[in-house]
Amino acid sequence: MTVTEGTTRPDGGTIDKEALRRKYAEERAKRLRPDGNDQYIRLTGDLVHYLDDPYTPVAPRAPKTDHVTVAFIGGGFAGLVTGARLKEAGVDDVRIIDKAGDFGGTWYWNRYPGAQCDTASFVYMPLLEETGHMPSEKYAHAPEILEHCRRIGRHFGLYDDALFHTEVTDLVWDAGMSRWIVCTNRGDEFTAQFVAMGTGPLHVPKLPGIPGIESFAGHSFHTSRWDYDYTGGDPNGAPMEKLADKRVAVIGTGATAVQCVPHLARAARELYVFQRTPSSVDVRDNRPTDPDWFAQIAEPGWQQRWLENFTANQTGGMPEEDLVMDGWTDLARRIRDRIRSLPPEDVTLDKMIEAFEDSDFEKMEEIRARVDATVEDADTAQKLKAWYRQLCKRPCFHDEYLQAYNEPGTHLVDTDGKGVERITEGGVVANGVEYEVDCVIYASGFEVGTEYTRRAGFDLTGRGGRKLSEHWAQGMRSLHGIHVHGFPNAFLVQPTQGANLISNVPHNLTESGRTIAAVVRHVLDSGRDEVEVTAEAEQAWIDLLLSGTPRMLGAPDCTPGYYNNEGRDPGPAARLNVGHPQGAMAFFRYLDEWRESGRFEGLELR
Repeated sequence: MTVTEGTTRPDGGTIDKEALRRKYAEERAKRLRPDGNDQYIRLTGDLVHYLDDPYTPVAPRAPKTDHVTVAFIGGGFAGLVTGARLKEAGVDDVRIIDKAGDFGGTWYWNRYPGAQCDTASFVYMPLLEETGHMPSEKYAHAPEILEHCRRIGRHFGLYDDALFHTEVTDLVWDAGMSRWIVCTNRGDEFTAQFVAMGTGPLHVPKLPGIPGIESFAGHSFHTSRWDYDYTGGDPNGAPMEKLADKRVAVIGTGATAVQCVPHLARAARELYVFQRTPSSVDVRDNRPTDPDWFAQIAEPGWQQRWLENFTANQTGGMPEEDLVMDGWTDLARRIRDRIRSLPPEDVTLDKMIEAFEDSDFEKMEEIRARVDATVEDADTAQKLKAWYRQLCKRPCFHDEYLQAYNEPGTHLVDTDGKGVERITEGGVVANGVEYEVDCVIYASGFEVGTEYTRRAGFDLTGRGGRKLSEHWAQGMRSLHGIHVHGFPNAFLVQPTQGANLISNVPHNLTESGRTIAAVVRHVLDSGRDEVEVTAEAEQAWIDLLLSGTPRMLGAPDCTPGYYNNEGRDPGPAARLNVGHPQGAMAFFRYLDEWRESGRFEGLELR
């Protein structure tokens, strides 16, 4: 076998790239399933109790039948940053609606032990400069992020008219009044001149479709509804003392499991971690924030500079400095350095793709070598190695996950890509062996790849009675990922068809929020009632999006996961699930110029 030169292992040897490609393909083939996303089940019927709110009791209230200027659906970062920008723009009548008991979105629900952001706090947590908050550590833990969400809500007066424990069930455009009619599961039926939706990409919990899942006689819960009454402890890291005599199963080894497994390994008598596909787990190197250092960087405009620097580094820009210095930017720096070292005649698309692959091979070899250096049992270490490109699945960063498998009571149950076979009354069956357990914890994530209206829980009825699901039957259509033709005075807050920056989703949201506030202010100042993107502008934006090359993240040849629709062909509509063809930074610069011009090209006011 010929070894391709130029790509080195951590031990100084040369990587056999052809052998590695074959290994990646073999591991991918083991995990392909004909059912794709249908392997997961929705939490309905007898499983609906998994959705109960264990954190905040539902407070009774009378239904709302009034009118507001802006109704925002979603109380996470999307609603908070948009609400904040609207308030700054002098739009005081903003009502945020959320199914949770408070602000926070994913950080309201995900209070499992060890939960923290995987992107540096200084760029992940929005509105730090506006609220004067200094993150306590490079990667803040969930309680601090949740409290920051509440801080934003208090700072900008967003609690005043918020509706919590409330789910929107219908949104209908009333052309006669130029208003949206908003209906909810709490009997509300009120109107809003504008509506905006930021329901988040990861908010509908899912369970693996394992036979017998309803037959388990022990205790079980989803990680997004952590049961501290059962486990003991709390989100702040107090020991889960009630697990000292318990046998616990965790099903799933994605980003959530990587964070909670170390805590469970210390607390449970026996911990069984059921793995179908290992995560790539790189160094996190978390550390407390030095107040003196923070005081030096926190000059006016500091967070916007950090956001732009992170995005430029992580998405292939050529900045001279990397302010954030994390796992996300590390791979980008490697790729950039390789491209810079190419002779001028070799700066071609093929050579740049080769540089990307070589950099990834080296990075993943380092990550696999870290497993060997950390995990004491050689067989367990081998099974914890990820055989795919780093951006095929969500990259993980942690300094305790691999070490958890050195605990005597922690057992990795690797299924070699097959997954758990079934659940019994007394335990979990995998590889033909039944593991008796007292508790099953599902770290199985959230719905991704299903229709937007299914995840949102409602459909929009726009101009002429046309449904959003009809307008998007052949794929999402928008201008900037924000405005949709036929749905006046309605806005989306999410990454797709905009920057599509997945490594730091809040950056997408802050720019969308700023844009929506500018548009709403413009409409109000003009004395007009409606704003809508024209059909021509929407189509021109779609044409621009389709002029780009497919993204490298979650490519079709990757191992199955939510980045690539579980390895299945997502259909022609998915071709529109892209971002600006010139990348995230190009989109953010373009959008800023579009806003600042005051012309709002592509929009029509009536």
